Amino acid sequence: QVQLVESGGGSVQAGGSLRLSCAASGRTFSSYTMGWFRQAPGKEREFVATISRSGSITYYADFVKGRFTISRDNAKNTVYLQMNSLKPEDTAVYYCAAETNQMAAIATVRAQYDYWGQGTQVTVSS
Repeated sequence: QVQLVESGGGSVQAGGSLRLSCAASGRTFSSYTMGWFRQAPGKEREFVATISRSGSITYYADFVKGRFTISRDNAKNTVYLQMNSLKPEDTAVYYCAAETNQMAAIATVRAQYDYWGQGTQVTVSS
């Protein structure tokens, strides 16, 4: 069983920055592919970013490329999402997720992930 706890959400004005953190339980965090997704009201949960087990490979949704950076610290069992140049359309609940079956280096599809955090709200005002 893996528990994921997100933190760092909040309210910010357009153009501002936030850094989300996701702390994972367990001793094998370095064997998990990790990802961030988001869900806005009335919309489907969508992929944001993913990072490989070692952190050497990252991949982003087009709408966050150049603005968001995913990283991880395996010694701290934590994955991060640095969000810069935030826009009102980035407003959503952000979820981190773990893929523990080592099926792929990175994962962009919701169904590939088997553990999810409870989410953290990010609100960007214009």
